[in-house]
Amino acid sequence: MSLLATVGVVISTLVVGAGFRLATWLLGFEVSWLWCLVFGALISPTDPVAVVGILGAAGTSPVFEAKIAGESLFNDGVGVVLFTILLAAATGAEQFSFGHAGELFLLEAGGDVLLGLVVGWLGFLMMRSVEEHNIEILITLSIVMGGYALAERLHISGPIAMAVAGLLIGNRGVRMAMSERTRGHLLGFWSLLDEILSSVLFLIIGLEVVAVDGDAATLLVGALAIPLVLAARALSVAVPLGLLARLVRFEPGTYPMLVWGGLRGGISIALALSLPSGALQDLLLTATYIVVVFSVAVQGTTVGLAARRLLRAEQVAAT
Repeated sequence: MSLLATVGVVISTLVVGAGFRLATWLLGFEVSWLWCLVFGALISPTDPVAVVGILGAAGTSPVFEAKIAGESLFNDGVGVVLFTILLAAATGAEQFSFGHAGELFLLEAGGDVLLGLVVGWLGFLMMRSVEEHNIEILITLSIVMGGYALAERLHISGPIAMAVAGLLIGNRGVRMAMSERTRGHLLGFWSLLDEILSSVLFLIIGLEVVAVDGDAATLLVGALAIPLVLAARALSVAVPLGLLARLVRFEPGTYPMLVWGGLRGGISIALALSLPSGALQDLLLTATYIVVVFSVAVQGTTVGLAARRLLRAEQVAAT
């Protein structure tokens, strides 16, 4: 999944950027290459919140759901790093070159992983030294809140660092640092928190409709962005899976489910809202919102049906 979250996001950013540049030029908008790449970076990360629950209800395997969620967690962080680098270049804060951008990306990604390992390991040691579920829940909260704040202070990506820390706690920590009773309380707490934050996220997405520009040309750009983002997702998944095909055995239906299940959500909206105010923000925010609404309303409501059909096809093939 790390290849999907790195190579895939870079491919998607380039494809969406090129397509968005063409679409805006044809419709008479003056949008530079760098700003088109900024849009590609903010719209490329996928959101696992809705699709994982839908896939679970459809009866897909936990391993497959973990692949979807894991890829989304990491490509959120990679997308934020790319967005930050490209936005700095687009606003003139830094000179842009692909070599310099690659160097910054590697430095930031390396720092993210290192910080996540350090914070996660410290949390693991603390959790192993106590046997009280309330304290251990507070330790995990301090890992997320303190680790993310530290990442922000160090100017590196909090999402990637916390994903790495979460992988360490969720694997080694669950097996070696907590009892069965603590494990149940901890997982129940984070499951409830996930449901609450997911509800708030979708409420905010609904409320953001007031920020959307109703200009016909702008809405058309957003509509054209939908097939563009889907095509970029298809290509960005196909290339990594093709590279890994000889090394890893994927479950049947992995490719179509990764493509259609790659929903866009809160991360993209948040990044679009962080853009400097002006006409360009209105254009990019509107295009982002239209893609997110399509993703949640159309892909989100049909991905469960697609998953059930794939499962039935697998069962028929097995018999």
